[in-house]
Amino acid sequence: MTPPRARASLFDASLLGRHQVAAAAATTADFSAMIALVELGHRSPPIATLASAILGGVINFTLSRAWVYRARHEGTIGSQASRYAVVSLGGALLNAGLLAMVLASVQAPYPAARVVTAVAVSVLYTYPMHTRVVFRVAP
Repeated sequence: MTPPRARASLFDASLLGRHQVAAAAATTADFSAMIALVELGHRSPPIATLASAILGGVINFTLSRAWVYRARHEGTIGSQASRYAVVSLGGALLNAGLLAMVLASVQAPYPAARVVTAVAVSVLYTYPMHTRVVFRVAP
């Protein structure tokens, strides 16, 4: 186990694995809430997506702070939440842009393209940003 104040490597397989588990849990909650709000709550998909994305973000932030990065991070919950919100906005824009590019360039079912895009953004953008910006590890 890495000492609490050691600098995290972006190539830490254990940390990346925990990050992906938290992302999968948050995504499952997000998509489940969206479907429930549309199908059972009779809300429009955009409104349902907004509400469910916020739920997924809260779940991901909570799991990341308490489990993924454990005691390896420094900073107050407020400072981390602010950075998380900015990084999340960037991730949402990347997901939407990449998904549009994938769907415009290949004939792929939307759900498959969405999964590939989400995994790519999670590994290549969100994980490094969480490690180095949101839950930046003390030097």
